[in-house]
Amino acid sequence: MTPQELKNSILQLAIQGKLVEQRPEEGTAQELYQKMQKYHKGVKPCKAELNFSAMDFELPETWKMVELNQLFNFIDYRGKTPVKSTEGVSLITASNIRQGYMDYTRKEYISSEEYTTRKSRGITHKGDLLFTTEAPMGNVAICDLYECSCGQRIITFQEYEENTVIPKLFMYFILSTYFQKQLLDNCTGTTAKGIKADKLKHLLLPLPPLAEQKRIVAKIEELLPYIDRYEQAWSKLEQLNSRFPEDMKKALLQYAIQGKLVEQRPEEGTGEELFAQIQAEKQRLIQARKIKKEKPLPEIAEDEKPFDIPEGWTWVRVGNIVELNPKNSLEDSMNVAFVPMACVADGYRNEHTFEIRKWGEIKKGFTHFANGDIGIAKITPCFQNRKSVIFSNLENEHGAGTTELTIVRIIGDLMSRKYMLWFFKSAYFIENGMISFTGTAGQQRIHKDYLANCVFPLPPLAEQKRIVEKLEQLLPLCDRLKKQIV
Repeated sequence: MTPQELKNSILQLAIQGKLVEQRPEEGTAQELYQKMQKYHKGVKPCKAELNFSAMDFELPETWKMVELNQLFNFIDYRGKTPVKSTEGVSLITASNIRQGYMDYTRKEYISSEEYTTRKSRGITHKGDLLFTTEAPMGNVAICDLYECSCGQRIITFQEYEENTVIPKLFMYFILSTYFQKQLLDNCTGTTAKGIKADKLKHLLLPLPPLAEQKRIVAKIEELLPYIDRYEQAWSKLEQLNSRFPEDMKKALLQYAIQGKLVEQRPEEGTGEELFAQIQAEKQRLIQARKIKKEKPLPEIAEDEKPFDIPEGWTWVRVGNIVELNPKNSLEDSMNVAFVPMACVADGYRNEHTFEIRKWGEIKKGFTHFANGDIGIAKITPCFQNRKSVIFSNLENEHGAGTTELTIVRIIGDLMSRKYMLWFFKSAYFIENGMISFTGTAGQQRIHKDYLANCVFPLPPLAEQKRIVEKLEQLLPLCDRLKKQIV
């Protein structure tokens, strides 16, 4: 049950006479009604046709069902728009009246002269009920100002005589689903609903004895703080639910790149040995002129290492273990894949689609890639949204696409592409990349050297594969758990 549903249930019990016990010694509502009848002489019968849903509850014997204008005098400020000023008497508008409380986020005023003119219609006192007739319809609150005037779309409900009704009780009754349903049954309009005063006056509310009115208010106000605490707990739970499985996936990736997701096996070698193999293969490819020689990257300082890694792992720079932004050399007539940013899935998915183009049409002005390459968005918000993917099943194994991708090519199949992809989707990589952002708002990109210089936790290849296998077991589980929670 949501907090609002719980509150509605309490108000419904109150309006049915089921929230507190009845005490015969407190008299009856009929006696109270008789006391107020002297004020009913000016109350006119309703000319409009009213719709009343069948009441699905019985009132206690000591209660009486009465019309709203038999409980309160109506002060109607609708009609001419008041002339506003920068200071003076507070003007209460419909935006100030919420469901059970006043909100003065927006303050408006009228002059003393304007107030004198308007109060001829009636004076709103502190403690009166303020009701919004439209935009929004059905909000009600207790006036808490000694001097004020009400704007359009507001009617003041003012008790005829002290010690006949407790306005706060009827505020709660008006907020009940029972009364709000009456409003909806008798309102006009479709998108902007409103109720005319002539209909509003004759809507029905139960009248309890005065002493019982007081006890009902006391019980509601005893319960409301518990609902508030429940709402806070509910809100926190909703936040947790909304962040799940995102937080769980972040945690899993962080465990993965810190070497905490699977056990280490000494027989699988070390990250240091793997790094040496990659360097040797890279040198071979440079000598064979298959890749370009890049400027050497600086050594990794101790303060650059963001977290502890297992003994068999080693810290390396991404630029030292991959080829960045390679170029394709193809026949202009060849059909290849074209991948705009919209074709790259975001989040934790490894998915993309493509269009088919001639190589000659897209070889210039676009980013080149091939099957097995990893594409990483470098522009906001695509970068934060984890638009990164391993290209696969490309037309003729090659393609080109948006210049807002940085391409990573594995050297000699000595790295797990999926392990690298999960690293590029990790919170560590994303958050540090955002720190490096350059450019104007809305067009920010990771620094051109961020990827090459990014420090990367390198496990042995066999362990990389086991980490990937474990992630592919656990990440879909997060989504299944999310569905069960919702």
